[in-house]
Amino acid sequence: MKKLLFIPFLFLFIYACNSNDEGTVVNTGDSFDRSVMLKNWADNIIIPSFQNYQNKVNAFKNDVDAFTASPNQLKLEAVRASWLQAYRAYQSVGMFGVGKATEIHFVSATNTYPTDTVGIEANISSGTYDFSAISQFSKQGFPALDFMLYGLAADDNALLDFYIGNVNASKYKDYLNNLVTRLKFNADLIVSHWNTTYRNEFVASSQNTPSSSTNLMVNTFVNYYERQIRAGKVGIPSGVFSTGTLFPTKTEAYYKNNISKLLLQDAVNASSDFFNGKHFAHNASGSSLKSYIEHLNVSKNGVSLVTIINDQFTACNSKIAVLNDSFSVELNANKLKMLETYDQLQKNVQYFKVDMMAALNISVDYADADGD
Repeated sequence: MKKLLFIPFLFLFIYACNSNDEGTVVNTGDSFDRSVMLKNWADNIIIPSFQNYQNKVNAFKNDVDAFTASPNQLKLEAVRASWLQAYRAYQSVGMFGVGKATEIHFVSATNTYPTDTVGIEANISSGTYDFSAISQFSKQGFPALDFMLYGLAADDNALLDFYIGNVNASKYKDYLNNLVTRLKFNADLIVSHWNTTYRNEFVASSQNTPSSSTNLMVNTFVNYYERQIRAGKVGIPSGVFSTGTLFPTKTEAYYKNNISKLLLQDAVNASSDFFNGKHFAHNASGSSLKSYIEHLNVSKNGVSLVTIINDQFTACNSKIAVLNDSFSVELNANKLKMLETYDQLQKNVQYFKVDMMAALNISVDYADADGD
């Protein structure tokens, strides 16, 4: 009799372990080969993405060197063009906050905005600053360069004068050089680390433990999508976290002012490619989070979680496509479109952070302040 009573309770226990109150069902028995996925991530996505970023930063530095040697309008345009190419390349690597990127606070040192223009001017005036200090994150990176290349003056003639006729022209040129030198230093450091020791360490760590490569990479990917893409690029400027108060000056690339949409598209597409295991700059794909979820046969309300997430990426891009190229302009003209975009981005935060991570048996290792 005891055995007969035990069977229903055992069934209920198994069912509870394979579903949640939001309707996500997981086929247990994780025999997925994470080492194959880690190799695909390292060799076909992360390292090539960082090498591309490094190449774009090197080209940017060469243009800055030429400009600061003899500033003129033509060279200014070349610097601006290579700055944009490097900034776009960054959108494909910001999510890879593991290894050396974690140690050097790569994201914070590269793309903290809004940039501190008062602090930048103080740095230029004093000539004394240490970009490795946390207090300097808002005075460096692509946002600081945005200010130096577009925000110093209302027109190009006046801006060029900061580098030619200004009493502190040499200091402005030095600061511009030092900003891009710091970008290059960090890019070189990360690429070297991956190519020498970290790649093998990363691939070898194929367990499912809090410190394993899969767990760390999934956490940094979801964290980046949530905080840097959803919140930083859209939510904060749109007033989502400030009871509706808009912050047009907190949009990405505020001084260039017509590429915030482009940078968001690049970042969302890079996130989608990573989820699906798409090789960087190639059409081929390999083992990925998509593969992992499919292997576990994860569904939500009867629909594959992979389908739900990819459909949501499509929905995000549809909302982004109708936005103004400048988010500061869009916020002043029609903030509702920005809020709708945020809502679509937020849905994938839930699918990643609640459904996917639970299915992969990965705990969230970072705290948030705004809920899921």
